[in-house]
Order: sequence, then structure tokens, then C-alpha cells
Amino acid sequence: MAHIILASSSPRRQELLSQLGLVFDVVSPAIDETVQDAETVIDYVERLAREKAHAVLTQFPDAIVIAADTSLSFAGKILGKPESKQHAFEMWSQLSGQWHDVFSGVCVASLTRTCSTVVRTQVELQTLSYAEMEKYWATGEPMGKAGGYAIQGIAARYIPQIRGSYSNVVGLPLHETVQLLERVKA
Repeated sequence: MAHIILASSSPRRQELLSQLGLVFDVVSPAIDETVQDAETVIDYVERLAREKAHAVLTQFPDAIVIAADTSLSFAGKILGKPESKQHAFEMWSQLSGQWHDVFSGVCVASLTRTCSTVVRTQVELQTLSYAEMEKYWATGEPMGKAGGYAIQGIAARYIPQIRGSYSNVVGLPLHETVQLLERVKA
């Protein structure tokens, strides 16, 4: 059986991958996550997933590497992780009462084959009051999360519905990851 490495330090991705019953190691690569000029969210998340996978593959050439990157898109803009309380409130104000898209780029790579895809899920965020934003910020949950929320956590109370993959919104679309893994192993 091939040695599998998850190229992510995200506890959420580790939990999701563990649900599949896979045995894997974790190596978190350091890559530049700056959005390039005129880069779409689809191109951005796929590029980062591929860069993460290949960065780890250069260290462990006999492994199969699984990498992912997740970002939100609203009104044509990429919304990443909040850099501050003010930044989180700005994002939530934009998303409040609206649908937005969550995109994850997933890449599975070995020395002989690289496969990647991008998965889109639509998420509705209820209209948030300033008091709700304050209360949610105080939980500490928003930091380090794309869009400043964790659907698998307290933020679930603010999300009436989604269209698409739940695990994608958490950070790793499992169905598609398994498909890519099978293609790379073949």
C-alpha cells in the first residue's frame, strides 16, 4: 500500500480524511498563497492545491500526496481568512443574507501522475445583526477559516441551507478526493 501524505496542517482536513479509514501522515508545506493578478477563485484554489502537493512530493517522492485549498467567492471576489476582527465583520456584512460560493481545489499526486479538480458548493448565510457578529467573533472560531466561519462549528446556526458538498465547505470534498486517489493509484 502506498504511503499517503496529507499536505495540510488543518485539523478539519485530517478529521475528514480519517473518516475514509485511510492511514496517512501530515506534512504542511510552506507556499506563497498570494492571489495572482486577474486570477479567478477556481484557478487560485487549484493552483494552491497543486503547489502544496508538489512541494510535499519533492520531499517524499515515493508517496501519494493529497492537498487542498478552500476559498470563498462573493460578487466575483475571493474572500480568504480574516486578518482581523474588522476584516471578519466586513466579510460577514457582505455575505449577510446572501448566497456565496465555496470552492476547494483538490490535488492528488504521485511521482508518475497528478490529478486535480475544483469543487463548488453554494452556501446561504442568514442576515446577521451586529450583535450576532460580535457574539460569533468572541467564540474565537472565525480565525483561520475561509470566509471567517466554520460550518461544522457554531456558525452552523447561521447557515439555513447549502447546495452541494458539505465536506467541501469544511475544507476537503471527500467524494472527489476518493475519485482522484483511485485515479492516481491506478
